[in-house]
Amino acid sequence: MPPADFLRDYWQKQPLLVRGAFPELAASGAVPPITPEDLAGLACEPAARSRIVAHDRDADRWMVRHGPFDEALFPTLGDRDWTLLVEDVEKWDADVAGLLPSFGFIPRWRIDDIMVSFAATGGSVGAHVDHYDVFLLQAQGRRRWQIDASAAPPLDFRDDVELKLLREFSPTHDWVLDPGDMLYLPPGVPHHGVAVDPCLTYSIGMRAPSAAELMGDYIDTLAAEADESQRYADGDLAPPADPNEIDGEAMRRVVEALNQLRMNDPQALGDWFGGFITRYRSAGVVTQAEQPPPRIEVEWALQNGHVLHRHPWARVAWRKSARAARLYVSGQAYGMGVRDARRLAAAQTIDGAGYAALSGAGRDCVYALVEQGHYLLASAEPDER
Repeated sequence: MPPADFLRDYWQKQPLLVRGAFPELAASGAVPPITPEDLAGLACEPAARSRIVAHDRDADRWMVRHGPFDEALFPTLGDRDWTLLVEDVEKWDADVAGLLPSFGFIPRWRIDDIMVSFAATGGSVGAHVDHYDVFLLQAQGRRRWQIDASAAPPLDFRDDVELKLLREFSPTHDWVLDPGDMLYLPPGVPHHGVAVDPCLTYSIGMRAPSAAELMGDYIDTLAAEADESQRYADGDLAPPADPNEIDGEAMRRVVEALNQLRMNDPQALGDWFGGFITRYRSAGVVTQAEQPPPRIEVEWALQNGHVLHRHPWARVAWRKSARAARLYVSGQAYGMGVRDARRLAAAQTIDGAGYAALSGAGRDCVYALVEQGHYLLASAEPDER
């Protein structure tokens, strides 16, 4: 299906099941980008965001545990009715991150993370609804997905469990996904996935900020940059009919005072959003290098086969501006030409040739990002250890 057709007919409109979306996962003996054992190991890392959801079928009770976990826990969980979920796996595993180019028909800054779940037979997180777009890719084993694609499904939650599970769920569609199959769900579609046998599922999530999140950050930015001289003013005040009344004229002046704070400059508005969206839901904070290498040393290394690798927690986007372009990296803005901004936004790695192809402003930006820890210098040769 051409991407334009998918975006026109399905994106944020209706679910779509794609059989054999990733044929390489369906091949006999195929190994998924990350194995259940590797996922369990990642869940033991303190910086990884992980949880285990288990279901007691007889009592219909749900249990949630949050990581990091002790590796000794996993053999005690049994062989049924539990699920391990780890968020932001693409930031830890390059093979999982290698799935992202397949979703290049969606703006990269819209893609939040790849969550990977391993479910024992019968494992599930219950019937629920998400407020974001998600592609559910079956990587190993089989999972049964039921969805309610009706016009107005019931969305009340149970009040007896920690999870936000639906009180009522009446599926309109029922499928079993094999390795390589993928299900797209727009926001607000109730769904329920249950492992038919031990399985891995990759959830490529496109979380979008709520209006409240946008407004909160926007107002904070306006307030931080506001001129104290901009105030409520009533130079046209007339004697009030009732001195205790907040009258219509007073409310008009309130609106005028608030309007002074609006970002009427499109460039300022663009800078605010570029900074906001490259910070939004960051998996972690990139810390500045304690002793960054001198620029001459970085440039010598690039000329001699070394490569700069972007930190996996760095979020990057770019935007055309009135003067040229702006590159946004984890909330910070850098000015440069359009060609440089486009190249750097796409550059997970930068080698000597890529660095030399940048303008002076682009090379200045690269070194600034090295100083801040957003790019790390490494040898291009494979590790022999």
